[in-house]
Amino acid sequence: MNADMKKTWPRSKLDVTVMGFGASPIGNLARPISEETSAALIQAAWNAGIRYFDTAPMYGHGLSEARCGQGLRWYPRDEFVISTKVGRLLKAARRSDIDFSPWASGLPFELRFDYSYDGTMRSIEDSLQRLGLERIDIALIHDIDNFTHGPRNQPAVFNTAMSGAAKALIRLRDEGVVQAIGVGVNEWEVAYEAIKRVDFDCLLLAGRYTLLEQDSLDGFLPACEKQKVSVILGGCYNSGILATGAIPGARYNYAPASDEIVARVRKIEAVCDEFKIPLKAAALQFALAHPAIATNIPGVRTVAQLEDNIETFKVEIPAAFWAALRTNRLIREDAPLPA
Repeated sequence: MNADMKKTWPRSKLDVTVMGFGASPIGNLARPISEETSAALIQAAWNAGIRYFDTAPMYGHGLSEARCGQGLRWYPRDEFVISTKVGRLLKAARRSDIDFSPWASGLPFELRFDYSYDGTMRSIEDSLQRLGLERIDIALIHDIDNFTHGPRNQPAVFNTAMSGAAKALIRLRDEGVVQAIGVGVNEWEVAYEAIKRVDFDCLLLAGRYTLLEQDSLDGFLPACEKQKVSVILGGCYNSGILATGAIPGARYNYAPASDEIVARVRKIEAVCDEFKIPLKAAALQFALAHPAIATNIPGVRTVAQLEDNIETFKVEIPAAFWAALRTNRLIREDAPLPA
């Protein structure tokens, strides 16, 4: 498999490369990235054949969108696919008054949640201006999950998004302003409920179908396959440990990995060592084997990281390796395996 291989999404008919460019790091996630590095990353992704780019107003308070637009506007518009998100509006403010965390810095805008119909229409217009592009291909309702809003507030937020933002996105899709609509969340249960409520084309799911987590096979991914909903997968390395291995300080889901997770990763690494397969390659190729998962968008901070991700697509992994993981009960019996 190569990073530039494309899959046609069944509902929207978009042709999307199986490896995308996750643009949250160029929003200065955790620490700054220079303008030169950001431009070099987008150019390196393009040169590698990557034609899908995912951004959001949240990422660097508009900085990621601005950098994506700047980096992509020199390329033929019909040759790439771009997604952004709705649910947060940006308002100009003094830098000294802005809490940028978890971004090291960003553009001088405050963020506020707005999942209303009017807020969604405004969000799309604002994103088009920051991107400097004539259209957005995919629009996703961002962060309507427990992780963001807490279990007490999430149901009300979700209902507002389904009655407001979703209605606006359906209109924009019907009018041809965007080609595909969906949600982008951290929890498969929330994504599952969304496709029960609204006729969505796609979903962006962060970290919930990996070598370490396959609970989303319990109803959600089969439903996506049945409804022909395309899943964009973020976080296939579970925010670190499936890329770094079980090293001291390894992170799992944005926090230090527990002893239980570290022990499980070490068992997976033992099988990788036996077959001389990089853990990172196994993690990436496993996640993409499910027929509902259309593309993967690992975030990168350097051109070297990007090139390393591209090489992981090319590693040949024998069927015996996957069989060994299954025999050792390290992946589920019903998990689809790479061909």
